[in-house]
Amino acid sequence: MSDQPPAWKRPHQVEHRGPVALAIAFAIVLQFLTPQELAFDPKWLLPAVEVALLLGVLVVNPFRLDRESTALRMLGIALVCVATVALLWSTGRLVLVLVRGQHEDPGNVLLSGAVIWLTNVIVFSVWYWLTDRGGPAARANARKITPEFLFPQMTTPELTHNEWRPLYVDYFYLAFTNSTAFSPTDTMPLARWAKLAMTVQACTSFLIVVLVIARAVNALN
Repeated sequence: MSDQPPAWKRPHQVEHRGPVALAIAFAIVLQFLTPQELAFDPKWLLPAVEVALLLGVLVVNPFRLDRESTALRMLGIALVCVATVALLWSTGRLVLVLVRGQHEDPGNVLLSGAVIWLTNVIVFSVWYWLTDRGGPAARANARKITPEFLFPQMTTPELTHNEWRPLYVDYFYLAFTNSTAFSPTDTMPLARWAKLAMTVQACTSFLIVVLVIARAVNALN
């Protein structure tokens, strides 16, 4: 076994922007697929802002996340903030429509719920990826090694290779399991902000799942 500390504790190879850029692009597409009655009005506004911000991030730093730039970080945070506003708006509208009984077609109910639920997973996965230990560039430079999310590879390093470090797919899995189990599974939040973020995500997912299923079953009966 190597005497060198694991990669997540020391400066390591930077992460490629591709996976997270594709995830954000997919979330924007999902917002266009959200029914008009559930989307922020005008429907094109928030996705258009997100596209502009995403293009700005890609122009400044298109490939490797190796620049610790305050302006670049602010662009990324602004992008996810706009996506979060769109998500919370659509979730609130969905809850209101279902509680009032205005959406009768069970197929449309399930489709709308699935689109918003998947958007919820992507948006929070990007939040976790963007904020954990100062963000991807700070993690690559080992600016902060105290974990804010405790991944299993951190507690059992003998079960993984020495170059392991959390990438976007690990944060996506964290967000996905939190949205399905409504609680942490294999990755534990240690920072208070992480616990609060996972609480908000789980509550949002719980509302979507419970109300959509209840409404769909009621309509089918």
